[in-house]
Amino acid sequence: MPSLNIRRNDVVKVLAGSDSGKTGRVLRVFPDKGTVLVEHVRVVKKTVSSKQGQRTKGGIAEHESPINVSNVALLCPNCETASIGYKVEGTSKQRICKTCGTELPTKK
Repeated sequence: MPSLNIRRNDVVKVLAGSDSGKTGRVLRVFPDKGTVLVEHVRVVKKTVSSKQGQRTKGGIAEHESPINVSNVALLCPNCETASIGYKVEGTSKQRICKTCGTELPTKK
């Protein structure tokens, strides 16, 4: 399974597509497909039918659709720029902002 540089709960900016320029929090990451699910970005409508025996109403529901990882950029929480780099110290690799120098949280 390939590893991705973007993780869950990261704030990203959309670079390409009809939603370019929007920012949102990553809800889910699909590393096998190379896509991410971003909150309030690429919202699609889906028809939902009511089911007999359940108390669900039919109608039109909106939900997010996955975006390719190459179309999003990780944002720095302090300076709101998309200039993220890496600093390697020994065996550890740390995500840092190239503009302000702050360290971003990494995988635990």
